[in-house]
Amino acid sequence: MYEIKFKQVLNPVTKMLVVQAPDIAKVCKAGQFVMIRVNETGERFPLTIADFDREKGTVTIVFQEVGKSTQLLGRLEVGDEILDFVGPLGKATHTDDIGTVVVIGGGCGSAIAYPVARAFKEAGNHLITINGARSMSLLLYREEMKKISDEAYETTDDGSCGVHGFVTTVLGDLIQQGRKIDLVFAVGPVPMMKFVAKTTEDKKIPTIVSLNSIMVDGTGMCGACRVTVGGQMKFACVDGPEFDGHEVDFDELMGRLNAYTKQEEKSEELYASESGGS
Repeated sequence: MYEIKFKQVLNPVTKMLVVQAPDIAKVCKAGQFVMIRVNETGERFPLTIADFDREKGTVTIVFQEVGKSTQLLGRLEVGDEILDFVGPLGKATHTDDIGTVVVIGGGCGSAIAYPVARAFKEAGNHLITINGARSMSLLLYREEMKKISDEAYETTDDGSCGVHGFVTTVLGDLIQQGRKIDLVFAVGPVPMMKFVAKTTEDKKIPTIVSLNSIMVDGTGMCGACRVTVGGQMKFACVDGPEFDGHEVDFDELMGRLNAYTKQEEKSEELYASESGGS
């Protein structure tokens, strides 16, 4: 059992939990994830590690309540325990000193982008961050990103904060300015990552995307997280979760992610009725 030590509501749909998990905190690295099962009847689902404290033995997770399982997780309070909290899983981000790195986070992906951005900065890179969301209220890790960045940009779809537009608006401007960019790292909604990769493809700027797709066991045995990368089948859980964005078949990935939409909606409806809609 893994005790929740701290909880924070980041915005109307996003929450942060700090979980006591010393064995994971001791060895985890930026880019890795954990598999969670809230209780005996709950499903397994992945959440990328948003932060960790090796001395305190804690791991931080940030998630949106988008279905039954994440709603169930979101109802837990400080002192409650999570049944299964397995990790660290997946390959860590390679964060060598390569020059100028642009780290892009979209929506809840900004929480995942933060430890990666920090690791790139600590490695000695010139760090540019682009933090995007639909509106200002949904922007995450704003001050944290600014603190570690050499250049920090914010974008909102509705223009309520920063640049009025998408993360690709700023990325495209940087490229048009002739800025030397050695690597782009992007994490967020799949359509966002797809268009980040398209923006950098013509200029042949290396682009890494983090795919937190459908996962069941997180060990490569079930095959639920299959993705096509460079024409070959990969498992996001063990071969990733990070891949060359120019080689990912995003259209296939989006189709697979939407395959069980009706079942997910039905599960959420049943959970809402059982819990009285609260």
